[in-house]
Amino acid sequence: MTALPRLLVIMGSGETAPTMTTPHRRVFEQLGAATGGPVDAVLLDTPFGFQENVEILAAKTAEYFTDAAHRTVKIAGLARTDHGDVVATETAIAKIRAADWIFAGPGSPTFALRQWADTPIPDAIVDKLRNGGAVVFSSAAALTLGRKTIPVYEVYKSGADPYWVDGLDVLSEVGLPVVVIPHYDNKEGGNHDTSKCYLGERRLAMLEPELDDDVFILGVDEHTGVIIDLDANTAEIVGKGGVTLRKDGVSTRIETGTTVPFSTLQAGPVTPLTSGSDRHVTEPTDSETAVAPRSDPDVSGATVGDDAAVIPSLAGDAARLESEFDAALAARDADGAVKAILELDSAILQWSRDTLQGDEMKRARTSLRSMVVRLGGAATAGVRDVREVLGPVVEAALAARVTARTDKAYAVSDAIRDNLIAAGIEVRDTADGAEWVVTD
Repeated sequence: MTALPRLLVIMGSGETAPTMTTPHRRVFEQLGAATGGPVDAVLLDTPFGFQENVEILAAKTAEYFTDAAHRTVKIAGLARTDHGDVVATETAIAKIRAADWIFAGPGSPTFALRQWADTPIPDAIVDKLRNGGAVVFSSAAALTLGRKTIPVYEVYKSGADPYWVDGLDVLSEVGLPVVVIPHYDNKEGGNHDTSKCYLGERRLAMLEPELDDDVFILGVDEHTGVIIDLDANTAEIVGKGGVTLRKDGVSTRIETGTTVPFSTLQAGPVTPLTSGSDRHVTEPTDSETAVAPRSDPDVSGATVGDDAAVIPSLAGDAARLESEFDAALAARDADGAVKAILELDSAILQWSRDTLQGDEMKRARTSLRSMVVRLGGAATAGVRDVREVLGPVVEAALAARVTARTDKAYAVSDAIRDNLIAAGIEVRDTADGAEWVVTD
């Protein structure tokens, strides 16, 4: 066994979606190479510990890692620390301290911070970053890592005036004096701004001047992550979108597929770089400098380069498979239609563990039901081409008719023709021989 790598992974969302499967696998593989065997992995269930179905959510999350990453993930059992069960709390903390890999995801950042206050949890996280191990935090959990955090539920759901809450500030230990804002590019609001983790640009601009002079914002888009290798001094952007470094309204954006020195993140937002730099920079727009991706394929499987990347999503899968179903049905390809239905069913299952789908899941299920109903209707009418079914019989009858006419048995020939017409088959005599069409 060699020393564990020091890995910090911050995800904007999609932590249990297909978009993040490959990054999760890569992190586990890197740890496994160091351990020479299994990776001791623990799910920190505190962020959603206030929910009545916390055990179901934890089991569902652990199941995702079993299916997607082929790894066993233990549940810490630290939903709350205010229940008075000291033994349960200490048992959970011991699991976390011993783990090679710890993960925390969606829920409430302020609830998690209250539960972790005056516990060894922040020290356990710092220990991984200092001495080896992987810290994988997403969504609400990612919010807790910085100097300050956004009280999302209180502001967006309860209507409180925007304010900052003290975060764990564990990232300052690795030279990142930041406020982490996941869901940075959220668009769920439709006709109102829900970007910047539902805070919106206007309210973020109000709060930003209250940050300490050395603090800047690290924004991570949805279904996007940054894998920071503290030993290799690299930061790789993976997934759908990008990462934004922002201070006083001025931003540097690093696109998916890009790997930069970790010092680039530590430096915060910068002005456009000159030619000859090791980063490729496009012209800034709206006070934003963009660090463009290189042409390497990104880890989610989408290619990055001059053409727009094809980014996985449930909506995209549903649209593609419904189109394939339409084509199969039009071609009377029953197997192709069934294949499209089964693949959409599998896609819905794969995306079902994603915590933030908006209405994509509902739309995909609607598409699936529609496809099933349409296939049922086609089955009632007969999916196979009627000419394919009747062809051998009709061709045999026409051959018999040719024989009858050759033998000048015209009454027999006419009878064959009349019986075919009665059955909905019209026979047309041409210079090249008899042709037939289905009339009914």
